[in-house]
Amino acid sequence: MLDVEVIEDPATAEVSLDPVRARLLAELAEPNSATMLAAKVGLPRQKVNYHLRTLEQHGLVELAEERRKGNMTERVMRATAASYVISPTALAAVQPDPERAPDRLSARWLLAVAARLVRDVGNLITGAAKADKKVATFALDGEIRFATAADRAAFAEELATAVTTLVAKYHDESAAGGRAHRVVVAVHPSIPKE
Repeated sequence: MLDVEVIEDPATAEVSLDPVRARLLAELAEPNSATMLAAKVGLPRQKVNYHLRTLEQHGLVELAEERRKGNMTERVMRATAASYVISPTALAAVQPDPERAPDRLSARWLLAVAARLVRDVGNLITGAAKADKKVATFALDGEIRFATAADRAAFAEELATAVTTLVAKYHDESAAGGRAHRVVVAVHPSIPKE
């Protein structure tokens, strides 16, 4: 089971967003049969089987094992991932595009950049899985508390200068066999933990 799977197909995204199917996906972090799931979610086994077949057709669940019970075979299913992210690719015609209105101080632009990040990394993960390779990535995540808005603005300016300096130092447009990498640095207010 993967930690995170990226959903790029619109039909698969639609299937995953159904509340009953989303609940089944959550329950299938541990392998379960339709009978066991029916008892947990309060639905008839036949209805659970219908939803499981749909999830399986879209690659969101997989067969974990088959068990013989009398003259029947019980299928035990599990989710293909612990969690899922829907890529903006699933909404290709209306996916955010940070090139439309680049404004480094706009929250909506930051969201468009984040959407591009999800799309691009999702594509990289999919391609790497097909090629049986790993994706070279790096991320930082942290929290900072500013005393004033002026401090926040000064921090943003120093951060921009530091990143620009590093990019200028290591960027080599003429490197034979070099590979371009995208750098994304974002600062936004933290959401309080509940």
